[in-house]
Amino acid sequence: MEKKRGNVLGYVWAVAAGSNASIAAVIAKATSSSQVDRRFQLLGYAGVVLLNMTMWSCYVNSLKALTSLQATVVNFATNFLVSGLTGLFLFKESLNFQVFKNPLVSFFILVVIMR
Repeated sequence: MEKKRGNVLGYVWAVAAGSNASIAAVIAKATSSSQVDRRFQLLGYAGVVLLNMTMWSCYVNSLKALTSLQATVVNFATNFLVSGLTGLFLFKESLNFQVFKNPLVSFFILVVIMR
């Protein structure tokens, strides 16, 4: 039973890692414009560093409960989905089918491999 709980916790860590990486990328994009105040840019860059450190911590914790394949695929798919949805809602970017297809295919492959 503990192993099953550990796997769930590992997936939570992997999703947290992917989300942190995606949010770091969004902050970098939002603060990289030359129209943004310099102090805000520095604060944004500090946020990117902090989020990337948090992402690595979450990813390492996910590796304690999952295989490297599981942790990497979940991290990648979460990062891809969160980035795409953030671009849609925050930056008003258009999304194509690839944004949803790639993470779903990754999850499907993971499920097939792990059976």
